[in-house]
Amino acid sequence: MTKLLEINNLHAAIDGKEIIRELNLSVNKGEVHVIMGPNGAGKSTLANVIMGYPHYTVTKGNIIFEEDDITEDRTDERAKKGIFLSFQNSEEVEGITVENFLRAAKGAITGQNISFVSFRKELMSVMSEIDFDSEYAHRYLNVGFSGGEKKKNEIVQMLVLNPKLAILDETDSGLDVDAVRAVSEGINRFRSKNNAIIIITHNTRLLSSVEPDYVHILADGRIMRTGDKSLAHEINEHGFTSLPLL
Repeated sequence: MTKLLEINNLHAAIDGKEIIRELNLSVNKGEVHVIMGPNGAGKSTLANVIMGYPHYTVTKGNIIFEEDDITEDRTDERAKKGIFLSFQNSEEVEGITVENFLRAAKGAITGQNISFVSFRKELMSVMSEIDFDSEYAHRYLNVGFSGGEKKKNEIVQMLVLNPKLAILDETDSGLDVDAVRAVSEGINRFRSKNNAIIIITHNTRLLSSVEPDYVHILADGRIMRTGDKSLAHEINEHGFTSLPLL
């Protein structure tokens, strides 16, 4: 398999407080990696650091994406190279519709002038695939959306922008059964031999429909243990505190 992302001995801090330490992770194209861990373990911090969120500072180590060191790259530069992050708490943006936002984002990433007609056709098709009412395309971004609608909207963004690496931070958080199913279907539609997915989650509901290649346990800012799907089920049965971290 072709290596897509490699994180080497990563240390990262916010406001002078180190959150990520001695973290190593390798992700190949075609793989799905699940990162689990207790609250405060550093899961969302890791996602934000990979994406280049400016509030975080990398104090040691590096992040390699497609053999290119992106440790110092801006967030927009990483997005153009093919990294996508769905936020744990989606922002509401007045004045710009979902359709206009996505069309502008795709144009910025590809550097091309996106045809209005062809883009609308693509967007409607994607929304239909995950059973997301097309009316939401004409509403302001996430404004008045329920939690499930915001998560569906993020899956639409992922499918339309078609990144090389998708990082999904708590995409299944607070969703009902139908919304989890829709999100799972979107992830499986996106998954291919040419991309990779990192799913950050607290529970295993999503894994009933999405088959991971690796499950990592993150605690105290480090990946403490790695296994297959059975590791997630072990956590589901016994919790993090009873799990021996190797």
